[in-house]
Amino acid sequence: MRVHLISIGGAVMHNMALALQANGHVVSGSDDDVFDPSKSRLEEAGLLPEKMGWDANRITSDLDVVILGMHARPDNPELLRAQELGLSIQSFPEFVANHWKNVTRLVVAGSHGKTTTTAMIMHVLMHYNRKFDYLVGSKLDGFERMVQLSDAPLAIIEGDEYLSSPIDRRSKFHWYNPHIAIITGIAWDHVNVFPTYPEYLKTFSDFISDMTQEAHLIPFSGDQDLNDMVHRHAGHLTVHSYNGLEVSINEGVSTIHHGGKSYSMEIFGDHNFQNMEAAILALEQVGISADESLKALSSFSGTARRLEKVYDENDIKFFRDFAHSPSKVKATVDAVSKTFADKKVIAVFELHTFSSLSEHFLPHYKNSMNAADIAYVYYNAHVFEWRKMEEISPDTIQESFGDVVVENNNDNLWEQLKQQVEPGSVLLLMSSGNFGNKKWEELVNE
Repeated sequence: MRVHLISIGGAVMHNMALALQANGHVVSGSDDDVFDPSKSRLEEAGLLPEKMGWDANRITSDLDVVILGMHARPDNPELLRAQELGLSIQSFPEFVANHWKNVTRLVVAGSHGKTTTTAMIMHVLMHYNRKFDYLVGSKLDGFERMVQLSDAPLAIIEGDEYLSSPIDRRSKFHWYNPHIAIITGIAWDHVNVFPTYPEYLKTFSDFISDMTQEAHLIPFSGDQDLNDMVHRHAGHLTVHSYNGLEVSINEGVSTIHHGGKSYSMEIFGDHNFQNMEAAILALEQVGISADESLKALSSFSGTARRLEKVYDENDIKFFRDFAHSPSKVKATVDAVSKTFADKKVIAVFELHTFSSLSEHFLPHYKNSMNAADIAYVYYNAHVFEWRKMEEISPDTIQESFGDVVVENNNDNLWEQLKQQVEPGSVLLLMSSGNFGNKKWEELVNE
């Protein structure tokens, strides 16, 4: 099969290209720019476009399928040529859904915790040498790529609610038609796509309504909106609700108590143990018991930038996290503060996503960082310009969050953090960006 990927440099898209090449397909691609790690990985595989930019001449009638990435625009010249030639144009969720149409599909959806929950399921399956395919939103330890396409009887899919492509306005997860689905909770996000909360809720209610008769739905029972949705729309499904495992904490180590047994864990945080219970319930549907799952999960150390420990010396700990929505920020700060209650917790959050930079959305962050001893909110004024958004004043940000220090100069922020980091402290850096290319290593006082 000959496949061309428009916007090949995206996180999932470049992994899709690598997976297709590994399966023996002829792969080409294009993008207006490609950055590492995508650039290096594509270059090593001989898939990096020789010239950046769009060129309609790349699109020829012998292509079997064109996979369209979200980064492209509806007037992309290559897309227009593919439409003119009548080629098969698919988003990546449509493409993988077609590939997995005859296998058991386990989908992890929800506003938060998707990657971690998916990673837990994959960790257990790999531990017991189960054969499976997968699509996940982050590169995981032990897995070469974020996508695997084979003839496995089971597919594990991180089900994102964002749009499928520039010309397909459906949420990605509507393509997957799961036999087993987890919904970790619903907290309004992606306000550029779902400008009102009811619109955001609707894409999840449609996801539930469209599930196959008697499929298994695993919803978080601590979310009232999700509970209401399940009551109204899940009558045709087998429902297994969850609310988190029993946990004790001793000197920063979390232990799970389940079925009369205890299991020490490398990870921590109530939200992670809610995710873990969801993973266990899903794995039971494919024949792996709770005891087997918990034994395997005792060696699960988390995923990159999800409460990832990057420094632990001289009684100082640094964690970094991808948290960007209000619910994720609160859950992450609460987890660190609860686990290290005897330490000074310093939490830093960067406004980076479209939602977090929206003035009318900011009040949803109110009190989300209160559990920290010291809290900073950072933003880069250039990000507003890049996203063509009006800059928000520091006073508005401070008022929206509550008891935080607002900083828009990353040099000043790093200097303040250097003064705060000392023995007996825990630093939590939360961002979907990179704090203006600042490195956590610069904060270690030699």
